[in-house]
Amino acid sequence: MEILAYIFAAAIGISLGLIGAGGSILTVPVLVYLAGVDPVLATAYSLFVVGSTALVGGIQNAFRKLVDFKTAILFGVPSIIAVYVTRAWIMPAIPESIGSADFGVSKGTGLLLLFAGLMIATSWSMIRGGVEAPAVEGALEPDESHHFGLILAEGAGVGTLTGLVGAGGGFLIIPALVLFAKLDMKRAVGTSLFIIAMKSLLGFTGDLQAGMPIEWPFLLAFTGASVSGIFVGSWLNNFIAGHKLKTAFGWFVLVMGIYMIVRETVFR
Repeated sequence: MEILAYIFAAAIGISLGLIGAGGSILTVPVLVYLAGVDPVLATAYSLFVVGSTALVGGIQNAFRKLVDFKTAILFGVPSIIAVYVTRAWIMPAIPESIGSADFGVSKGTGLLLLFAGLMIATSWSMIRGGVEAPAVEGALEPDESHHFGLILAEGAGVGTLTGLVGAGGGFLIIPALVLFAKLDMKRAVGTSLFIIAMKSLLGFTGDLQAGMPIEWPFLLAFTGASVSGIFVGSWLNNFIAGHKLKTAFGWFVLVMGIYMIVRETVFR
């Protein structure tokens, strides 16, 4: 099962390289169900894996001049603060048992159910976005003003969500950059990767501060597999239309989200 986990780690990197989002949503389920990592610890591992992989992809896009650093900082600062606060103080404060004795769930199960709900919402966004992406990109007006207040608010919201479930949030960041910062799709993807890297890696320092027991050999090996995948994804991006792949990947994420809910409720 651990070998399969490494294969999926590479697939996560490939997805980030191809479409700039989506792959990180699978990191926690892969770590929990294939690598046997505790759900709470898996959210911490996910931040490191996603952050490291996105950083490599962000650097690649920077060399291609596809990163808007001003927007990355504007979106990234509130996002970084939110994810760090969530990991360092909010997560440790969540009780190990949530709810009543009759209808309660453990902290780990609660996080997995929240994550599954996020996966289903993500899949819908990817399925619709994959179909509509060309029309959205073509409709952009580059001379429209930036909505800086909305960018700041979205950054804080995505950071909090990232801190809770360990997902990069590219599926939320990219639409925000397109709609509010008026970036074209390719620059939105490149900028998104830098934002994901900043907030995920700095959020992970919150876990280190909170004393999370990190198994570094496994984490570095898993991260290495994911980073290798982003090089493959960037290469495949020259031959495959990302919006078409996003639709198929969205359906896969939807099935995974439903599977997690059923597994953690009906068959627990």
